[in-house]
This record gives sequence, structure tokens and C-alpha cells, in this order.
Amino acid sequence: MEATLAFSQDSPPISIICAAKFVGLPLTMDPSLASGFAPTLRFASGESLHGVNPILLYIASGATIPCFSGKNDIEFGHVVEWLEYVPIFLSGSEFENACLFVDGFLASRTFLVGHGLTIADIVVWSNLAGIGQRWESLRKSKKYQNLVRWFNSIDSEYSDTLNEVLAAYVGKRGIGKSPAPSLKEKVHVSKDPSAPEVDLPGAKVGKVCVRFAPEPSGYLHIGHAKAGLLNKYFAERYQGRLIVRFDDTNPSKESNEFVENVLKDIETLGIKYDAVTYTSDYFPKLMEMAGSLIKQGKAYIDDTPKEQMRKERMDGIESRCRNSTVEENLSLWNEMVNGTERGMQCCVRGKLDMQDPNKSLRDPVYYRCNIDPHHRVGSKYKVYPTYDFACPFVDALEGVTHALRSSEYHDRNAQYYRILQDMGLRRVEIYEFSRLNMVYTLLSKRKLLWFVQNKKVEDWTDPRFPTVQGIVRRGLKIEALIQFILQQGASKNLNLMEWDKLWTINKKIIDPLCARHTAVLKDQCVIFTLTNGPEKPFVRILPRHKKFVGAGKKATTFANRIWLDYADAAAISKGEEVTLMDWGNAIVKEIKVESGVITELVGELHLEGSVKTTKLKITWLADIEELVPLSLVEFDYLISKKKLEEDDDFLENLNPCTRRENPALGDANMMNLKRGEIIQLERKGYYRCDAPFIRSSKPVVLFAIPDGRQQALLN
Repeated sequence: MEATLAFSQDSPPISIICAAKFVGLPLTMDPSLASGFAPTLRFASGESLHGVNPILLYIASGATIPCFSGKNDIEFGHVVEWLEYVPIFLSGSEFENACLFVDGFLASRTFLVGHGLTIADIVVWSNLAGIGQRWESLRKSKKYQNLVRWFNSIDSEYSDTLNEVLAAYVGKRGIGKSPAPSLKEKVHVSKDPSAPEVDLPGAKVGKVCVRFAPEPSGYLHIGHAKAGLLNKYFAERYQGRLIVRFDDTNPSKESNEFVENVLKDIETLGIKYDAVTYTSDYFPKLMEMAGSLIKQGKAYIDDTPKEQMRKERMDGIESRCRNSTVEENLSLWNEMVNGTERGMQCCVRGKLDMQDPNKSLRDPVYYRCNIDPHHRVGSKYKVYPTYDFACPFVDALEGVTHALRSSEYHDRNAQYYRILQDMGLRRVEIYEFSRLNMVYTLLSKRKLLWFVQNKKVEDWTDPRFPTVQGIVRRGLKIEALIQFILQQGASKNLNLMEWDKLWTINKKIIDPLCARHTAVLKDQCVIFTLTNGPEKPFVRILPRHKKFVGAGKKATTFANRIWLDYADAAAISKGEEVTLMDWGNAIVKEIKVESGVITELVGELHLEGSVKTTKLKITWLADIEELVPLSLVEFDYLISKKKLEEDDDFLENLNPCTRRENPALGDANMMNLKRGEIIQLERKGYYRCDAPFIRSSKPVVLFAIPDGRQQALLN
């Protein structure tokens, strides 16, 4: 499809021009935009795409080159990541850091994504080439051999295509300044000069080690995704290591199912890690440390009842067990380790400071008894460390340099450092970010588990859940989630985020690519008889998306009896001319009504009529046996209150109706939909196929995807 590319003359979008040239997309150049404005791709239809990456993704998705945008959704996500990373090459001071990172990345790879050339390769190549003399000087040196090897490989194979663009748009000094953000701005997009710095304190390139430490007591949700992606970002930012560590210290809540699905979610998010570890790997060393602290008088055994202990901590009252002798403590520690009746009454507490204003330092619990079998080590242990005890210990042993934690743990930072000090271990820097809170959403795994156990949802993948698998099943693209989270960056500001913002980003990603189909509501449709319609039904082959050839074709049947949605029929007046989409105009001659209900419309085609003069543009389906039964499913929030306060009981704020199904009929092409495929039903919205066609007696299940506009609550 021919289009016009408008851009600023002093900043030609080399990557777009190279990509279009590479795939054979004809572009008319219009270098008339004012300086600083984003490139715009204008189509003859009057519609347009704005911004470098949306245009690049449009070009990639329409290319006939195999796997040019990745061979699957995961590779597509990696392509998007590279497109977002590319501006770093143009940010001046970050140029050589970016070269170093990509050089290391290509040490054992031929291409940036997967095993074949993608648009990511073309875009990174064109941006490097566009830098001009600075890159040429580095290219001649031996500084970045892997990067130069990769660059030369593309240059030699596709020089005729790509160098034509460079000759036209790149001078000796390169393409000039880029409006792209610098690396620092990439994570923290706030323009507030008082906003916190995003650099990790004391971090050195190549020396950073971070860890993402989920507890395997549920599936990852959108809040965990933020933590995981920020860890991923900083590991890449400093060319460091990322450890995925399962904090498996509570056998009563954890399982192998959760471990497997957390790893699946991490892969879905595109988080690359250097190692997977488990806190349970360190149980022997943790027990040794607990015994050592008891011997040093830095910990003691307490058998105070739980509620009394809680009250004493609040009031700053020392436990009667605080001054027990080392021998008494070691004896009771042995009882705990063996899981005896006496031991089960006890816990290990750190001897810190019961008068400290920071209550987290008032002798926190280090170890508790638990006889439930552990998902990895079975019944080997009867005692398990608390998170507060295990986390700093394992961080130090694994070489973690910076522990990223949400700011809800702020008051426990002093405890973290004090425990490291008592253990005699090196300091690990804590870096805080704000917890991600979403409106009408529960992120507590304990509360989400209640919904699963009480059959209020299908399982942890239910599309009403904020889990990664749940929101993906509802129709969210991972690249939208990544964009949404990186827009917030590492800000420490607490805020309540709207789902509408996330779904708006998602719409911009799916709309240019998803196929269009037609459906009518089964119980709310009316026959429209066309007296001069075709005597026999006939078929035309039409594009599934008028502006994206990659969506393929569909067969549309035309007949003299067609179905309309009842709402459309009710909006038509007798004698009115309407437009039947993808066909032409028709004039309604008669409206049949029984007991106040429209039963049939009768009219005639008027295909020579102008579609510009009609008020109603209507979707329709031919009345044929091949129509596909559908179930259109809409969802609502699980809770009815926008933000639950600490003293609110979530059970008192449950939304009574959170799922509604509407039977419908779809065009025959929907028989070929695949599970997970996203489509748009004309004039109805976006949907994800959750259950494809099996047989006529079983409907295709389509989940409605929010588009960022406020939706009315289900009744």
C-alpha cells in the first residue's frame, strides 16, 4: 500500500526508510515537518501512524520476508525490545556503552533475535550506519569485533538496498541529533527535576548483580512483572547478572505448580536470567547461621504465645525469654530442629532493640517450626527461616550487589542492614521502587487464592485475574505491559494506576494488525430481505484487514437474506437509505412489527447510492448455514471499590456480576480462528479467541478485550 512518510528535514528517520526499502514498501518522502515532531506515515485513506516504532512494526508485520517480525509472540516481544533500545546509540555519551552491550550480546549469536534476520537487525544496523564518522572510526578498530562482524555481514549481503538510503540521507558527520531519550530517561521518564536518580548507588558496569525473588505461592501478577522487568533493565543497563531466586521458605503455601508457572511467566515477560536458585538450597547454611547467632547471644528462643508476642513488640516490652542462657537457647533450638512438641511452641528471635522506634527492629522472628512437607526437600526439615532472616543472608552469599524492593518494605530496610551486620556479611545496597497498585484490583496472593479455592474464578489464569497469564488470556500483548511498566520506570512515588491506560497502549499495538470479522447477536438479530438481491448466494474474497495485507483474506458471502443486529434495525426508519458495509447501499421499504418487536425488514439494494450521504453504516451476515456459533464473553472487576483501604474487608466489596456471555453468530471464516488469535468484530470491539471451532454444537469462545475507554459495569 502506497503511503507518504512525513518527517523533519534535519532528522530523517533512517531506520524507517531503510526498513521500507528493504521490504519493498513504496514511500513518498515529505520532509516538511517542523523540527522535533515525530515521523508520520500517511495513507491515502486519510488515516495515519505516528512515531518511529509504530511505523516500524507496521512495516515489519506487512513484510513478505519470513519471520521478519519474529517467528512467534516471544520473538516479536524481543524485536520490540530492540526497537526501544536503539535510541541509546544516538544519545551521545551512551553510544560506546551501547556498542559494548550489543557486542557482548552478539558474542554467540548471528542475529539479534532468533536464528534469522528481523527488522531489529535492519533498524540497529541503520542507526549505527546513520551515526556516520564516529561509527566508521570504531568499525575500523578492533574494539567491538562481534558487533563489527555482525554489521559487516549485513552490509555485504544487503549493501545495494541499504546503502542507497545512506547515500541519500546520511552525511559524513551522521544524521545529527536525535529526539530519542537518553538511557537514564528510558527507565525514569519523569521530567520533574526533583525526581530521584535512576542510577543504582555505587553501581559499576560489569559488576552489578541483581535478583528477582518471587515466592512460589501463586502465579506472577502485574505487580511482580514490574519488579521483574526493573531487575531485567538494571542487569542490562550495567551489563551485570540477574538471578531468579525462589523464596521458598513457607512449605504450607508453596508448590511445584507455582514454580513451573512462575518460570513460564518469566519467559513470557522476556526476562533473561543467568541462574535460577532457591532459598531452600541454603537451608543447611541458614541453620548454621541461626545456631551461630544463638551461640553469640545475638538470637534467642521464645515460647511466648503469638498474640502476646505481637502486643509486646508493639509496646516495646522485652520477652521474659530474652535473657535465657545460651545453653537454654541451644537446648530449645535442638527441640525445634527435631520438631518435638516442646519445640513446636517456640520460635527463634533476633536480639536487636525492643525500644527502637522502628518496630521492625524489635526482636524480629528468624525461624519458626512447620511440619508440612516442603515441595523440594520433603519432610527433611521441621524449622524454616523467615523471609526477613533468609533474604539478606542469601543475597550476600549469592553476590547480589543491589536488592530491588518495593517501597512498602522501607521500614524494614534498617532491619535488613542490621541482620547483615550481625551475621558478619558484606553490605548489599537496597534500591526502592514504588509498588504497582491498580484500581479495582487485588494483588495479595492470599486473597487471589481465596477466589481460586472458592471457585469464583476458573483458576490462576482466569482473565479477571491480574496474573500475567490472566491478562494475556484476556488479550493483553506483553509488549503493551512492558511499555506500561517502563513508562513508570523506577519512580518511588506511590500511585494508583488505571487499567484504561494499559489497555489504550494495547489497542495501539493490536489495531494495526488484527483481522476484521463480522458477528450479530444471536438472540437480538433481524432478517433483512433484499427483493432485488442475488438469486443465488455468491462469494467474494476480501482482505481481513484493509490496511494490513499480512492479516490475509476472507471469503464473504452475499445473499438476498441477511442478518442485522436488532439495535441497528431499530435505528432505521422506513424509506431510509443505509450502507451495508463491504457491499453498498440499500433502501428500507418496509419494517414488519409484531407486538412492538421488529420481526423483519424488507428493502432493495441501491448500489449506485453514495455511502457518504447515509447516516447508518451497518454490519451484516448472509443467512447461510455456515455461520459459526459464538459466545462473546465480557468481564468486569472482581471487586466493586476502586481502592480498598487497610481496614476494608474485600469479601464485603465483591462485585456480584463479573462475567457475562452473549450468544452470537459469526462469519464462516471464524471457523479457522486459532486459540489466542486476536480479532476485531466490526463495530463491536476487539476479542481474543479462547476456544476455537471444534463442531457446530460447540460455540467459539471470544473474550472481549478492553480498548481503554471506560466500560459500563455488567448487570
